[in-house]
Amino acid sequence: MAAEIVNPRSDSTDDAFDPVFALHRGGKMAVQATVPIRDKDDLSLAYTPGVARVCTAIAENPELVDDYTWKSSVVAVVTDGTAVLGLGDIGPEASLPVMEGKAILFKQFGGVDAVPIALACTGVDEIVETVVRLAPSFGGVNLEDISAPRCFEIERRLQDALDIPVFHDDQHGTAIVTLAALRNAARLSGRGIGELRAVISGAGAAGVAIAKMLVEAGIGDVAVADRKGVVSADRDDLTDVKRELAGFTNKAGVKGSLEDALAGADVFIGVSGGTVPEEAVASMAPGAFVFAMANPNPEVHPEVAHKYAAVVATGRSDFPNQINNVLAFPGIFAGALQVRASRITEGMKIAAAEALAGVVGDDLAADYVIPSPFDERVAPAVTAAVAAAARAEGVARR
Repeated sequence: MAAEIVNPRSDSTDDAFDPVFALHRGGKMAVQATVPIRDKDDLSLAYTPGVARVCTAIAENPELVDDYTWKSSVVAVVTDGTAVLGLGDIGPEASLPVMEGKAILFKQFGGVDAVPIALACTGVDEIVETVVRLAPSFGGVNLEDISAPRCFEIERRLQDALDIPVFHDDQHGTAIVTLAALRNAARLSGRGIGELRAVISGAGAAGVAIAKMLVEAGIGDVAVADRKGVVSADRDDLTDVKRELAGFTNKAGVKGSLEDALAGADVFIGVSGGTVPEEAVASMAPGAFVFAMANPNPEVHPEVAHKYAAVVATGRSDFPNQINNVLAFPGIFAGALQVRASRITEGMKIAAAEALAGVVGDDLAADYVIPSPFDERVAPAVTAAVAAAARAEGVARR
């Protein structure tokens, strides 16, 4: 049955009856000046005629824009509204509350200013052209809630076209936090990540990015399953993205369903929704890890997962070990902007995951393989690691 649509204006007592609508009334963010305008002298410095001197200097030396405007400290949060949370293709206007939320998370957890931009177009060419035209105003672009497989091409083309960081958080943020949690789960069990065989449920944006990052990090093996079963080179129904995926995953040559792949597996990673049968979880290797990250209903309920798994993580805040992108993207952009990086590299992502895992330190436990988003050590650790990696990889400009 479809979810009930609540109209906050249908109640004569305004929106106080629903705290969600009350919080969102008027939006969740605003622009705030960083300099005072107290008198005509302030006005002449901040605006005309004084501002003309700064404009002229930037026109003569475009690199000065990073020093004398907000460009180097602000991110565009860009969506077309086609894959919003668990709501799907709801359009640009309906996506704005989520984009505002993302923007305030940037500020709260990373000290980074962000501007929500919801586009009234869904074509790849249109999106790429629009973002390229907007880019002079921003130090980075966070792509958000754009459906697969278009999101892969959009990100790749923007990375090629722009000399600022372009980062699709639904892909890479999820992958970074997943890798951090997996590193700590492996450490808790006395194993290296290279000893693990993982199975990912979902071959969309997050599933593909997680698979790539796990391979980059040295996972023993990883297989990815979509609705039709394990993604393997012998299937004749694969998209270009899935065909590429088949080329670097599933070294064991597992075929069949997700349930078939889980037999003897060390790790389950769910980014697809649906429900995994309990008997499939029971077939996993002893001491397995279950990361069931679908929201609001994990693919494996924690009560079931705990019967068979040594470490259980979800995407929910009401269970331990929440895999939450907010652990990654604020610090990643803060670090990239700090050194004015031209892009976000694989090395920067791996560095972010290692730093995030390191925050847990000696407090490592089965119910604590990943820190809380409210742990004040998270953003500084990720920021420093990303900035250092950018310098090491030659993409930092200061």
